[in-house]
Amino acid sequence: MTRTRSRSALWGTVATGAVLALGLTACGGPSAPQPGDASGDASSSSSTIPDTSALLDAVEVDDALAAQVPADIKDKGTLAVGSNVQSAPNNFYAADGSTVIGSDHDLITAVGKKLGLDVEYQNQDFGSLITSLQSGRVDVTIAAMNDTAERQQAIDFVDYLTSGITLMVQKGNPDDITGPDTLCGKSIAVVTGTSQQEFAEATSTQCESDGEEALDITVTDSDSQNQTQLRTGRIDAIVNDLPSAVYISKTAQDGEAFEVVPGDVIDGAPYGIGVNKDDPELRDAIAAALDSLIDDGTYGEVLDAWGITSGSVTEATVNGGK
Repeated sequence: MTRTRSRSALWGTVATGAVLALGLTACGGPSAPQPGDASGDASSSSSTIPDTSALLDAVEVDDALAAQVPADIKDKGTLAVGSNVQSAPNNFYAADGSTVIGSDHDLITAVGKKLGLDVEYQNQDFGSLITSLQSGRVDVTIAAMNDTAERQQAIDFVDYLTSGITLMVQKGNPDDITGPDTLCGKSIAVVTGTSQQEFAEATSTQCESDGEEALDITVTDSDSQNQTQLRTGRIDAIVNDLPSAVYISKTAQDGEAFEVVPGDVIDGAPYGIGVNKDDPELRDAIAAALDSLIDDGTYGEVLDAWGITSGSVTEATVNGGK
């Protein structure tokens, strides 16, 4: 028979040190308050945002790699990128409310430059990214999306970072949440279509199987909505990506709004750049460009600028998620 994982088994595979290693700095997007906003959702001083412009300007076209780009994309000269621009430090807006910044943004911009392409961002709900890719609305996606075996049935991935998810609570942890084993009966929030939602639903099912109260799960379209609910006490915890959770806990209201629950992260897995399964040439060109950025050091410099070097990979992998 198929055995259901215990709640303790659901509590991850990546060591506690990963939480401590991620020192992240940045600021919020247009759907979240801007730096200095009194509500403090994912906000910080704009002076803490790394300036990566010179680093990206230094990336040059690799003619051999550019030759691998499919003709239709090469002719238009742009790479249409679908993302969820509400998740610092991955993809979010600068203080002007329109300029996209973040670690994912920098990596895909550098990949585009290697391939001789400009990057054109489209902000979308996380749950619509795969269908947008399948329909041809965008050429690729990059949104801290986990590469999983289930998602590989729909699209291909070029894996570029390793991360996981974790729990974020109000500063002081008033509900004494210490891990998944203490979530039964709690109110939590997740973003729709994410691995966090899958984890929350699986944990809730396990609670009921154990004769305990199910989770009260709120599903929203953005991290900023979840942060508002947590800050005002309408929920007890957020399930979020590790980089975002650490960033938010360090920057929202100068670090006084939230904290990350100590412990191993949940379901450590690679982040992948999504590519339509009908575009293997584009997928392979992106993988080769990422490998080039790893080899020349640009990749490491981008991760270092955003404080996420603990998730670095040594090579691009296609469909490496399990």
